[in-house]
Amino acid sequence: MGLRIIKSGIADSIQDMGRYGYQHLGIPPGGAMDRIAATVANTLIGNRLAEPVLEMHFPAASILFESSMMIAITGADFGAEINGIEVLINQPILVPSNAELRFKKHKKGAKVYLSVEEGFATSKWLNSGSTNFQLHKGGYEGRTLCKNDILHFNNQEDLEIDTLTHLPWRASMAEFYTDNRIDFMVGAEYSFLEKISQTSMVTNQFKINNQSNRMGYRLEGQALLLSSKKECLSSAVSFGTIQLLPNAQMIVLMADHQTTGGYPRIGQVASSSLPSLAQISVGDFISFDLVTHDEAEADFLQQQQNLQQLQNACNFRLQEYFKNE
Repeated sequence: MGLRIIKSGIADSIQDMGRYGYQHLGIPPGGAMDRIAATVANTLIGNRLAEPVLEMHFPAASILFESSMMIAITGADFGAEINGIEVLINQPILVPSNAELRFKKHKKGAKVYLSVEEGFATSKWLNSGSTNFQLHKGGYEGRTLCKNDILHFNNQEDLEIDTLTHLPWRASMAEFYTDNRIDFMVGAEYSFLEKISQTSMVTNQFKINNQSNRMGYRLEGQALLLSSKKECLSSAVSFGTIQLLPNAQMIVLMADHQTTGGYPRIGQVASSSLPSLAQISVGDFISFDLVTHDEAEADFLQQQQNLQQLQNACNFRLQEYFKNE
């Protein structure tokens, strides 16, 4: 029981919450770019929060469900249709066998996530099902998905679903995102910037250029200048580290970032803003807001509290719905 890729998309892959504990070996955590959307996809259908999901970009894959399944689609809105019927994102859906999922139109966002009840039967590498493209490990054979690939489900039960059905609850996602305004904290080398460049960083917009990918978002905008030329030792970096490149432009390291870097670390995107950043498309603009560590921590804790409340509500609704079936 599983699904088949009948038309491949752009760099679609299996991702979970990441592979931690191996950065000292040069292996980045990786994982879903938008971890809020990936978590909510699992929450809606009662999965473990870290269950691997399918991460897709537009144009996304076309998918044939060879067996019936409960699913959820979250993140970007790509105009999802099943058997030609428009389906809602952020809501559980019962899908009959031999149903075809297509994404017809890019409406909003950059990455969409698909979860299936009990998850995909993927092999783990170093305790994670995420795809590591550099080492060709994890996910589906360590690569992006291609036509005729089959993803098997952990759930082998025949759900006997005859009709495409939306279950009667939906996640409100607005509270998790800040659109194109990205909170950041000062980095270890922030003081290396000229004062005018520090001001410029929070008063100008920056464009995500077409060289951006899962390793990093390269930004175009007002040149940022250092007060003096200083050599930086190669130091640890993480998801959201903002580095200043030799061309006076910034790069924000994303999920597949390298483990160390030698460019000045002028900022660190707040964890609560990483999902918003992940959903901004190439060619769009972002603005930076400087926050304190305490403010960033408070926002992150609020985000986690909202996720916990959503999980409690979804678990209750699932139990009530299937008890009455």
